[in-house]
Amino acid sequence: MTYTELAVLGVAVVVVLDLGVLRTRLLRRRVFWTSYAIVVFFQLVTNGILTGLRIVRYDGAAIVGSSTPLDAPPPFLGDGRIAFAPVEDLLFGFALVVLTQVLWVWLGRRGVQRTPYSGPPRIAMPGAAEDARR
Repeated sequence: MTYTELAVLGVAVVVVLDLGVLRTRLLRRRVFWTSYAIVVFFQLVTNGILTGLRIVRYDGAAIVGSSTPLDAPPPFLGDGRIAFAPVEDLLFGFALVVLTQVLWVWLGRRGVQRTPYSGPPRIAMPGAAEDARR
């Protein structure tokens, strides 16, 4: 499978999981899309830095709409790229964010760790009381 096909498949899988299988319906909520706009902004900044500085390189033949050879600097916009990074990166990022949130909501509804614990460990450790007094 190509990079583009995998990206589209990832998006399709998480949309089916959200709306059909696990029925969390996050994609139908305005709050999701508002928060996702923030995620996309920082994804573009990060991808732009990594790809623009050529820390990560993509062969133009491997991404949609690009003819840029591997040794040429990528364009900022156009030629299958947004902020230097391939459009497919946005699709993979979307799939990652949605899958994480869908599983989080679904597991929360099933009662998995309904009362989150924070702070120091609750297990009494030998000498911990003495250390706390110092």
